Amino acid sequence: MESNKQEKLDSRYLRMARIWAENSYCVRRQVGCLVVKDKRIISDGYNGTPSGFENVCEDDNNVTKPYVLHAEANAITKLARSHNNSDGATLYVTASPCIECAKLIIQSGVQRVVYGEKYRLEDGIDLLKRAGIEVVYKEVK
Repeated sequence: MESNKQEKLDSRYLRMARIWAENSYCVRRQVGCLVVKDKRIISDGYNGTPSGFENVCEDDNNVTKPYVLHAEANAITKLARSHNNSDGATLYVTASPCIECAKLIIQSGVQRVVYGEKYRLEDGIDLLKRAGIEVVYKEVK
């Protein structure tokens, strides 16, 4: 019974992360992220440029600029500026985390990651599992 309820919550939060991704100005790929603790959204993020920069993620050759932040990094750094903490939280992200974001997730105290799209590299997922973080792949519907 409890697992069915969790599956429904996972689907809802992942759909919400997909909607949140629509805030991204990135053309090549829009990614959204929510951090949820005790059934409350405590942070959100989407991929994009740092605050104060132009909202252009790709250069003239359609290559992502090196300073573009990933959705997970935006959500975690936003938490750092708040009164919340992510100890024991679940992170919902529309695409599987890269290895750099996986390191941030591990250090943030997040205990569970639910993602909706597989990426060609799995090193971030492997690192999360190695750290004992529960990782769930769930297609966005």
